[in-house]
Amino acid sequence: MSPLDLLDIDASLGEEERQIRVVVRQLVDDRVRPHVAGWYEDGQVPARELAREFGKLGLLGMHLAGYGCAGASAVAYGLACLELEAGDSGVRSLVSVQGSLAMYAIWRFGSEEQKQRWLPAMAAGEAIGCFGLTEPDHGSDPGSMATRARRDGDDWVLNGTKMWITNAPIADVGVIWARTDEGVRGFAVPMDTPGVTAREIRRKMSLRASLTGEIALDDVRLPADARLPEAVGLKAPLSCLTEARYGIVWGALGAARDCLETALSYATTRTQFGRPLAGFQLTQAKLADMAVEWNKGLLLALHLGRLADAGKLRPEQVSVGKLNNVREALAIARECRTILGANGVSGEYPVMRHANNLESVLTYEGTSEIHQLVIGQRLTGLSAFA
Repeated sequence: MSPLDLLDIDASLGEEERQIRVVVRQLVDDRVRPHVAGWYEDGQVPARELAREFGKLGLLGMHLAGYGCAGASAVAYGLACLELEAGDSGVRSLVSVQGSLAMYAIWRFGSEEQKQRWLPAMAAGEAIGCFGLTEPDHGSDPGSMATRARRDGDDWVLNGTKMWITNAPIADVGVIWARTDEGVRGFAVPMDTPGVTAREIRRKMSLRASLTGEIALDDVRLPADARLPEAVGLKAPLSCLTEARYGIVWGALGAARDCLETALSYATTRTQFGRPLAGFQLTQAKLADMAVEWNKGLLLALHLGRLADAGKLRPEQVSVGKLNNVREALAIARECRTILGANGVSGEYPVMRHANNLESVLTYEGTSEIHQLVIGQRLTGLSAFA
């Protein structure tokens, strides 16, 4: 049993859930950990190769049913996210955006033809998807999006720009959200369509082992059947974000666990003033506080997962999980860095990489402030968004 499992939470997991965790952890140990520091430093990642390997294990859209998807439980999916992000947040983002945003949008709102065209290939990792909602001037306020889709005969013509889009530089299909005369609508856009340009965003200080892009749409002409027929209004993309946020609730704990395990190992082997760092009261206090917060976060994630599997999970509950777990994971990463001292900023250890990545995780899929307002609205019955 891991020393971090202070509350015997592992005993609450089923055998299949443990097995999925073991398989994903082994994949991360074999395929990600030996290389991720270099990927991060170089700002490059073999995303297509990783996607195919993830697809072979059924990790892409694993919580969806049919069309080549595994149909796993929400808890099993969460555990997979935790193990993936213990490797790197960017690697987990590849899986989350593919499965919980692009695939989920097509699975939930697409036509049968769209599902048959895209989902089996995406589940296998042979086709990569992205999710185009955020814009250069509209991040936390997607309702003000400037991207427009207008009818032209039987076709749709899209114009606009999407920003900070994970997977965009290599995507085969983009789920693009645009304003129409009838409200917000979603479109499954093949990325090789004339007028679509994806530019990779470079010089990032966070999520460097993840491909991020800007999508420009210049008179992109699409047939009528490119529109996701069941996606009506802004609630459609927001429901996709809820799916992705759920994975983050678990994933952030993976980054925190990797930092904690690193700090614990370092503190028990690094000697100062004649004894291991772990023998000092201040170090033990730091480790104890962080372990308590990690266990509380895992209990929260597991509770939300059980609610999801029972069909009872509400969006504001996901906001509670995202707000708490990412905020605490970032605090854990920063505290672990202090235990490692100057070595904490070295790429030889994963702590600073996780801390930098978590700065992005804190912002995407809803900033902490947005989730505070979601929770505040639930508490008071009053919306503070406008």
